[in-house]
Amino acid sequence: MSHLSAPFPAALAAFVELFNEEAFWESHEVLEGPWRNNRSNFYHGLILFASALVHVQRDNAHGILAQLDKAERYLQSYRPAYLGIDLEPLLQFSLACHQAIRQGPEVPGTEWQEVIQFPTIQLEAKHFRGDEPELADLLR
Repeated sequence: MSHLSAPFPAALAAFVELFNEEAFWESHEVLEGPWRNNRSNFYHGLILFASALVHVQRDNAHGILAQLDKAERYLQSYRPAYLGIDLEPLLQFSLACHQAIRQGPEVPGTEWQEVIQFPTIQLEAKHFRGDEPELADLLR
């Protein structure tokens, strides 16, 4: 990861690193503790988003759509960017998944990993305000 000037929470940085390695279950687990501590809707949305990609890996179309729908509900209010993450590519990815699954084959056993290209997340200082409530975790 490149040098960042903004003080990102360690759990968020670990989430992004694991997420970009397509270790979606593990990335989701990294944010569980911080989410339980601060009840951040933003973290909850990221957890649900990663969970949707676990369902892609498991070829579970229903799970993909259900988790993406929940993730979108949590992440929408943080648009266009929050805590260093540009949310527009993630929300566009969600839309593309919905379209691919609706247009895709309805045959059980469809390998959604073959159809859906996994997104990556970048932590960028330009998407960092500095007053996000999740930063209180840095002071603990």
